[in-house]
Amino acid sequence: MLELRNLQIRHKNSDSLFAPLNLSIPAGQVAVVMGPSGVGKSTLLDAIGGHLAAGFQTKGDVLLQGRSLLPLTAQARRIGLIFQDPVLFPHLNVGQNLAFGLPRDIKGRSKRRATVHKALSDAGLADMGDRDPATLSGGQMARAALMRGLLARPQALLLDEPFSKLDTALRAEIREFTFAHIRQAGIPGLLVTHDPQDAEAAGGPMLTLSPA
Repeated sequence: MLELRNLQIRHKNSDSLFAPLNLSIPAGQVAVVMGPSGVGKSTLLDAIGGHLAAGFQTKGDVLLQGRSLLPLTAQARRIGLIFQDPVLFPHLNVGQNLAFGLPRDIKGRSKRRATVHKALSDAGLADMGDRDPATLSGGQMARAALMRGLLARPQALLLDEPFSKLDTALRAEIREFTFAHIRQAGIPGLLVTHDPQDAEAAGGPMLTLSPA
């Protein structure tokens, strides 16, 4: 479970960006954060993931499986982040992009190759491991980016408007693909979106941020 307990974020000596947040996200569910542009939705994800820019301060707590995350480095938090853009590495082929996310405890070339092959198959990309990422469609890139994130075995997944650049039909397909894999992985997810259909499809608890 991912929990926000009276979480506030402020920049230097300014007021808090939003009112204190309280939220509990069980494993396998996707909660939603909505609100006007500039209210601090992406900054909230940065605070949870451990990527807050200099000058920001937090008050309250963020817990994952009962452990406070705020004292930990970003790497130690084991939280994945999926962005608006797939951010696939252009100097690696598709298979190598997925392999980049593999944990170190998967040892041996054959075992790592088999793990990547299964992930490619699960993503509908079974014959595309040797492809240049630039040759993939938008939907294929989105699926590859998600599978790379899941291969790292995150204990929670943050999604920063990952469907916003997809057309309507593709958006629905990738959204269901993403939510299904979060349920299958049994981890909590937190989605930032402006789209009410995204929020409805997520089906989890919802926060609407407003200025404090």
